[in-house]
Amino acid sequence: MSDLTNLGVAALRKGIREGDFSAKEVADAFVVKVSQAKALNAFIVETPDHAMAAAREADSARAAGEPLKPLAGIPIGMKDLFCTRGVQTTAASHMLEGFTPVYESTVSQKLWDAGAGMLGKLNLDQFAMGSSNETSYFGNVVSPWRRADGGNAPLAPGGSSGGSSAAIAARLCPAATGTDTGGSIRQPAAFTGISGIKPTYGRCSRWGVVAFASSLDQPGPMARDVRDCAIMLEAMSGFDPKDATSLKLDVPKWEDNLSGDLRGKKVGIPREYRVDGMPSEIEALWQQGIDWLKDAGAEVVEVSLPHTKYALPAYYIIAPAEASSNLARYDGVRYGQRDLPDGAGLQDMYAATRAAGFGPEVQRRILIGTYVLSAGYYDAYYTQAQKVRTLIARDFERAWLDCDLLLTPTAPSAAFGLGEKSDDPLAMYLNDVFTVPSSLAGLPAMSVPGGLDKAGLPLGLQIIGKALDEQGVLNAGLAIEQRAGFAARPGQWW
Repeated sequence: MSDLTNLGVAALRKGIREGDFSAKEVADAFVVKVSQAKALNAFIVETPDHAMAAAREADSARAAGEPLKPLAGIPIGMKDLFCTRGVQTTAASHMLEGFTPVYESTVSQKLWDAGAGMLGKLNLDQFAMGSSNETSYFGNVVSPWRRADGGNAPLAPGGSSGGSSAAIAARLCPAATGTDTGGSIRQPAAFTGISGIKPTYGRCSRWGVVAFASSLDQPGPMARDVRDCAIMLEAMSGFDPKDATSLKLDVPKWEDNLSGDLRGKKVGIPREYRVDGMPSEIEALWQQGIDWLKDAGAEVVEVSLPHTKYALPAYYIIAPAEASSNLARYDGVRYGQRDLPDGAGLQDMYAATRAAGFGPEVQRRILIGTYVLSAGYYDAYYTQAQKVRTLIARDFERAWLDCDLLLTPTAPSAAFGLGEKSDDPLAMYLNDVFTVPSSLAGLPAMSVPGGLDKAGLPLGLQIIGKALDEQGVLNAGLAIEQRAGFAARPGQWW
């Protein structure tokens, strides 16, 4: 039997159902793989017992002739931003180190109800703030990829869902959850040669997900390919009365309706995404993606999103503002970290706790957010940013008059080396230049691998769709996947 860890969700599901192998064999294979990959630092906590329990349930159901659940026996990784009952949930921070929830996030509960098991909690940028997975209190995740040009520098797996992307690319799990605030599913997917989709805002419940920016945060799946993303997204989605922003809609059959035939569809190419200094390899891949979609039957048209250039500045006002409000709850009083110097009063405890519990990037964003929300600056910054957000959403609405989908690069470069941009926050923030606009508008968007750069590192293409048109996004992603034939994987050095 070939290595089971090379199989994705759909193939594992088929094999378990048809008796080609047991769910226990699958769980055993991935548990061993996780234990052998400590050098990647992808997992904060390993939970082999959880994966094995799901496997036993699946095998017992099959032996009894009972119908299997949609994800029966499939072991997955859970980003450590999702609260998991009885399992430490830290948001990769010192502030929440040791915090063990007594409740389950809605998304993780849906996955367990679908029969999935958990291999462990995946590392991330602290409180999901970062683009390289270097801000985690538990140390940075290392990408399984290495440059093929002789350079052996450790590379960033992207962020904030870098633990998820690294684990999937390294075959430590067939799929994982991620969260996307400004690109935190799509950019790491592009960096590691996997697929990932941010659904329409409200498709997946945010209840039980440690909050960063509440009007932007959205859970979504990351996996080896488009079909696996569709399978995961079906299990994760659905109305949740505990989340006021949850959409009260039926979950479509995205997997059943997958099709790479794009005849009758129009794909827009936004001229504003051709930014100065874009590497020629990114430009060439974008053109290749256009040709692939034409081959799939789509008509390609040029469109304009004139307020794109204001998206990143607006995002880095709105997101920190919401973060400063959300993270105010971590005060050392109720749960999590508490630093209480001798003789300290309440204000001293607040200050000491937050200084010790929050890392430099989190502190930076809290300070920015508190500043833009302060008296005298609220209207000048936050209110203006919200107006820009509205204009960006209107740009997309006008674009939909001329097309059904948009195609853009996912990131402005391939993966960069760890430490290369950590001293320059602005350079780091520019990684989100292509992903932020659709986040501000709450639209579904997906990254699929399209090819390799000259150093042998993955490059991704992004498809953006109308609100609630995850099917269109997945179908275009499948069309690209079928034509790209991306089969590259990192060589095992860890």
